[in-house]
Amino acid sequence: MLPEALEHLIRGIVAHPDDVTVKEKDLRRGRMLEVRVNADDVGKVIGRSGRTATALRTVIGALAGDQDVRVDFVDVDRLARRGSAGRRR
Repeated sequence: MLPEALEHLIRGIVAHPDDVTVKEKDLRRGRMLEVRVNADDVGKVIGRSGRTATALRTVIGALAGDQDVRVDFVDVDRLARRGSAGRRR
């Protein structure tokens, strides 16, 4: 339920809703929701000074109740650049 709720909230914010993916991972200290969006939408999801990201984490934390849930916003563009930079050598 939490991944679907987070995906629904983020799709309402971004310009490219079809590019939004939320993956759920089980970690030792609880669950993690990994959010990936179009590179053009990263700023919208994080917001000024991280306010939008903080608000999304607050809503998901409230929905989770007593469960430990972490929300991680992945910068896909940065990962792609780091991976390709290593291959140039």
